[in-house]
Parts: sequence; structure tokens; C-alpha cells
Amino acid sequence: MTIDTHLTDYFDKNRERILDDYFALLRFPTISSDIARLGDSARCATWLRQYLRGLGFNAAIELADDQPLVIAERPGSANAPTVLFYGHYDVQPIEPREQWRSDPFEPVLVGERVYARGAQDNKGQLFAFLTGVAALIASGAPLPPLRIILDSQEESGSGALRKHLPSLKRRLAADILLVCDTGKHSSGRLAITAGLRGLAHLTVHLTGASYDLHSGTHGGVAPNPALALTRMLATLHNADGSIAVEGFYDRLVPLTEAERRQAMSLPFDPGAYQRETGTLPAGGERGLEPVERGSFRPTIEINGLVSGHTGPGVKTIIPAAATAKLSMRLCPGQSPTHVLNVVSEHLRQRVPPGLKLEIANAESHGPGIRLPLDSPLMQIAADVLERMGGEPPAILWEGGSIPVVAALWEQTGAAPLLVGFGCGEDRVHAPNESFSLTQFREALRFSGLFLSELAAT
Repeated sequence: MTIDTHLTDYFDKNRERILDDYFALLRFPTISSDIARLGDSARCATWLRQYLRGLGFNAAIELADDQPLVIAERPGSANAPTVLFYGHYDVQPIEPREQWRSDPFEPVLVGERVYARGAQDNKGQLFAFLTGVAALIASGAPLPPLRIILDSQEESGSGALRKHLPSLKRRLAADILLVCDTGKHSSGRLAITAGLRGLAHLTVHLTGASYDLHSGTHGGVAPNPALALTRMLATLHNADGSIAVEGFYDRLVPLTEAERRQAMSLPFDPGAYQRETGTLPAGGERGLEPVERGSFRPTIEINGLVSGHTGPGVKTIIPAAATAKLSMRLCPGQSPTHVLNVVSEHLRQRVPPGLKLEIANAESHGPGIRLPLDSPLMQIAADVLERMGGEPPAILWEGGSIPVVAALWEQTGAAPLLVGFGCGEDRVHAPNESFSLTQFREALRFSGLFLSELAAT
């Protein structure tokens, strides 16, 4: 029996046990943004440590600022490159809860889809990788040396891991950094992700009067923080959708011609985008194609805007305060610290008289990255994916971020490889997140084939 045949059969022969373990992992409500869930993260880390030990890994839990990191190591073929696998077992919040069709932390299988928070991002893809490792071990095939780091804070920026990486880098040193937290092309074609945008965010708080004022008595006299904040935020963009903040685009690295050709070769279906999202691909900078706007250009987005009375009925007030949360997706060359500084200064210069601006939670979650298209590592992965899909994989540049990848690359020396099997139907970060068993099998198969190829080098 070939390795590929064994991997293909492994899930079906062990389906009940695999799903039992997968569902057990999904039941931990590991919402990293909720400090009350820290105990759940610790229990999930213990579960993962025991699972890895069952596969023959030397596995331990390291506490970084009270955040449990699972670190594991397993020896392999002496001449093969060492692989560091990064995954995360924390998940996004579940709100709005009322939109879920089932309990977010009680997974259900509907047809061929598993529904639960984390079903795809990232517990599903993480566990599919581990199942691929288990399948290879069961086959008796050689594996490369493996190191694993499982993060409890990726959805919140991986702050503890990034802070403690210098003290962990020797234990995590590797040749290859494998990350399975990305997706396929929208057409369903298997894909390698060759770049990620970086991320920074901040909170803007504008205050006026010491309490909410009567809009009749004070209307036209007292400044309105809600009105002022919306006007300030409107100055962040030019009429053509470009960013109006001075210095925002400093040191932005342009695309190479090879990257541009590759990106523009992929089809984009506006109708499919509208059917999936319910809106048109009409945002961002005018004159640029959606793939450019969504992957290669930096952005400033308003994530939330709150002020005054938003409940039932009428309350005629001038609110005392207004708050907005902003995020900035960044491209290679941009310094997150510099971007936070220039955006903050832009807003400070536009505060009207009588109002006070406070900028809080200004944090960088790492810069954008782009990977070389002609590396031997990329070619090995492409060959495996072509064998699986019957055609060369698509090369994608993600608009999203995996905050710790750039830091792991810098600290461990491991060259990143980003291969994932997500799709739009998975609804990551939204209610009714799911992951199909077909996608799970694809991720399992890729992990096994890729590791087997590396073990033979």
C-alpha cells in the first residue's frame, strides 16, 4: 500500500475515533479575548499535551504571562529538514449568539459539515494536521524531525508568545515553519498562500460634556462628540478610497512583476463574491482590481462605532462621548509602530474645540510578509498539492493576518509555508462556523504527503 493510499483510507477506517477526539477539542470554549476563559484554555492545553504524548511527542505546557503554550518535539529522519508546525487552539467570540443554529461549543455533524466555533479556525485545520501525523506513524513511514507550538492567543494577537519567543527560540529552531491556517482559492482550487498582511489596531475615545446633555437646551451650543468623531474618521480616506494620512504609505514595498502576473492570473467572480457576502466588491481604492485591494494594499477599517442612545424608543440627547475601534491591515515594508503613530497624529490634529481625544489599545500584531515564489520549499508543497488536486495550486496572498508568523520566522530561522484548506462556506469568525469532512481529509492528506516527502530528502 502506498503512503497516499494509506492516508486516504486512514480517516474512513478510524472515523469514529477521529471525530470523537475532534469534537472533544471543539468543546473547550477557548475564547482568548475573554479572561474568564483562561481556565478553559488551560484545560484544552492539557488535553492537547496528552494527545501529543500519545503520538510519541515529548510535549509540555509552558506558561507565558499565564497563557498556556503547548510545545512538543518528536525525532525523525536524521538528514531531513526539521519542521516547526504552528497552530492555535483559541477561538473567536461567539456573538451574536442568537444567530447560531446550534450550541457553538457542542459540535454537530450535519451532512458532511461539522458546525462549532473553531471547527475550521483553527482547531479543525490543526487537528487535521495532527491526524495526518498519526496516520504516518501508523503506516510505519519515516517522518522528518517535528516541533510543534500551539498558541492560546492567536485571535488576540499572540502577545504572550511574541513576548516570550526570544527565550523559546532554541526549542523552536527549525528549517521550515508550516502553518495550516489559510484557505483554498474561491474556485475550490488547492492553494499556497505566499503572503499575509500585517495588523495594527487602536481605540479612539472622544469626550465632550461631563454627562449626556438635553439636545433642546444645548443643541447648537455644545459640541457633539458623535458628530465630531464621524467627521474625524471621514478624513482618514480620500474620495478615491486611498488613505489620506500623511506618511501612511511610507516604505511600502511594491509588487514584483512576477507577483503581479501570478495574482492577476487568478479568476475573481464578482457575482460569487456578492452571493457569498451579500455585498458588492466595491470598497477600497478606485482603479484597482479586487485582488489588489484585498491582498496587496494596506487599509484602515472602522471595526465599531458607539455613542449615545441606541436602544428602543427616543432619547433626545447630545452624547457625552463617542468611541470607535480601528484596525489597519499592513503590507510588507510598512512599520506597524510608524503607522500607529501617523494615524494617531492625524486624528489628534482634527479634534474640534471643546472635545478631548484619548487613544487607547494602540497595538501592533506584526508586519506583512511575502514569501519567495521560487523557493525549493514552495516547489515541494506545489508538487504535493498538484498530485492531490490534479492541477498546479493557486498562489494566493491573504488579506488577513497571522500575527506571530513574521516573529517566528525572525526568531527561529524557519522559512514559512502557508497551506490551508478553508473556504468561504466555513464562515470563520461568524456564527455557524463549519468545516467539511472533505476539507479535513484534504488537510490530513497534505500533511502526511508533505511530511513524507521531507523525510525522504
